[in-house]
Amino acid sequence: MATTPAETAKTLEYLTTSLKAPRIREAAARIADTARTNHWSYEEYLAAVLEREVAARNASGARLRITAAGFPAIKTAEDFDFSTQTAITHTDYAAMASGRYLAEAGNIVLLGPPGTGKTHLATALGITACHQGHRVLYATAVDWIHRLKNAHDTGRLDAELRKLGRYRLIIIDEVGYLPFEQEAANLFFQLISTRYEKASLILTSNLPFARWGEVFGDVTIAAAMIDRIVHHAEVHTLKGASYRLKTLGTDSLPSTTHQTN
Repeated sequence: MATTPAETAKTLEYLTTSLKAPRIREAAARIADTARTNHWSYEEYLAAVLEREVAARNASGARLRITAAGFPAIKTAEDFDFSTQTAITHTDYAAMASGRYLAEAGNIVLLGPPGTGKTHLATALGITACHQGHRVLYATAVDWIHRLKNAHDTGRLDAELRKLGRYRLIIIDEVGYLPFEQEAANLFFQLISTRYEKASLILTSNLPFARWGEVFGDVTIAAAMIDRIVHHAEVHTLKGASYRLKTLGTDSLPSTTHQTN
């Protein structure tokens, strides 16, 4: 027995509500006229409706993952001026953004002076990973240490490291801006060690690897960390003057040397 359009609409409303997929109902209504006009088969019509639902769910999931990641700002490759940062090309970035390093539990390391775009690129890659369906967490090196120290002090360090291991990518920004005490260096090493060959890191630093012993106060720990980080890593050293200073009309930081008259 044929049903009326109103009855069909009610049935769709009930079914899509039960499936918790109201967008299917909306897509079905929007696409129906196109399907009739172009004489689509039932299978083609169904595929078109479901494609809209999958795309909408992916977009919604990506937004949630981006929010949960804790990025300091939304940065994309489209906002980055590759013409002024010649140490990394758009092709280099595209290769990283493909996500192959995530599939291989590899790492990306961005080194270079302040203001050369390290955080921008790390954030853009993290947001791309979110759109690819991966869980991501961002924090500065200092904030990661605070998080791990709090877990250690409350007897939750092992649980915290296991929890972090469920994130496909974590971003550690600004390694080297502040030195770490011995306990902090040990905690940082545990974070790096537990992710080795299991999940990915993006790490930025204003210092070359040769000076990491100064940051961690222990050359042996620094060497062990670097060994694990770079074993499966793509390393880029960015160059040039700070783009922030360029906006002020200067290409270098002011001297900290006090002159006397």
